[in-house]
Amino acid sequence: MYLGLIGVAISCLVALAGMFALHRATAVAADPLHTLPFESGWVPQQHALSRYHVRWYLASLVFLAFDVEMLFMYPWAVVVAQVGWSAVVEMFLFLGALLVAVVWAWREGAFRWV
Repeated sequence: MYLGLIGVAISCLVALAGMFALHRATAVAADPLHTLPFESGWVPQQHALSRYHVRWYLASLVFLAFDVEMLFMYPWAVVVAQVGWSAVVEMFLFLGALLVAVVWAWREGAFRWV
């Protein structure tokens, strides 16, 4: 009754064992000059998966806020002459919201690098 299921399980185990044996037989030690391209050949001072300080998250949020600001300002600059004063008012409201976010980030210490 379960002969087919047992056969499939055994064949999967044999395939996994074969792949593992093939990997172990063909594995090559990594060359340090090829594994350290992002450190420009320097030996890393910490592990790649180490934790970052929370201030870097705040700095990245501020960067994203200004990045999104530029994303909205380019098309706005194209149509501001056609739309008129309402577009100018809307953009200043948007910039005011970003200014509130920058003041909050400044108060939280996102711009202190020491």
